[in-house]
Amino acid sequence: MKTILITGCSSGFGRDTALYFLDRGWNVVATMRTLRDDVLPQHDRLRLVTLDVTDAASIRDATRAAGPVDVLVNNAGIGWFNALEGTPMELARGIFETNTLGTMAMSQAVLPQFRQRRAGVIINVSSSVTLKPLHLLSAYTASKAAVNAFTQVLALELEPFGIRAHVVLPGRSPDTRFGESAMALNTAAGGFPEAYAGLVQSVVAERQEQSPGEVTHPADVAEAIWRAATDPACPLLLPAGADAVATAQAA
Repeated sequence: MKTILITGCSSGFGRDTALYFLDRGWNVVATMRTLRDDVLPQHDRLRLVTLDVTDAASIRDATRAAGPVDVLVNNAGIGWFNALEGTPMELARGIFETNTLGTMAMSQAVLPQFRQRRAGVIINVSSSVTLKPLHLLSAYTASKAAVNAFTQVLALELEPFGIRAHVVLPGRSPDTRFGESAMALNTAAGGFPEAYAGLVQSVVAERQEQSPGEVTHPADVAEAIWRAATDPACPLLLPAGADAVATAQAA
């Protein structure tokens, strides 16, 4: 029976991925910064572990508590939607600390056991915005584009040890709290610069006009992660969701 460790399981993609693998007979180590026992059902193959991917001691404790794992999913992330002028540099550093460096640190933490067994899979959840430039996402896109490049090189680095690395690229998902959290963070940081008001209005209006079918659902991401975890022949980059697939085909 295989074991998967998933970061960022308090909601959205992480939560649905945990349920997806539980339903298929896997052991699941679901992590989150603040443990909540109302997010996932009690299950004898599920363990909840506290983890802050920006904290070295937390990573060490969480990986020890998890024990041997077969697959790591780096899903924890911070969303951000604003012009660069409206992005405090302290906040930009925090985005990279979680989205990029947190992914690197967690990957580094599991590699010794993977290398010793000459087996293992690292799956990094990025974003389809890295495939097509979009307004007001410069800092967020940069943090995720770095994850893409990191994973591509990591895959080459780990191939001699029988370890695989993949990137899952979700599109826009109305079924998660990602956008809501990003906007709350934006408001707390001072909101949009006045000079960009017209651009913000046009971008928001354009997104509201998108077809309801052209989105990503958590199940799409869970299925892509399942494929990356179980199919050695799958590509390194996996778009997840109708909009992400369309963006990848047009890129």
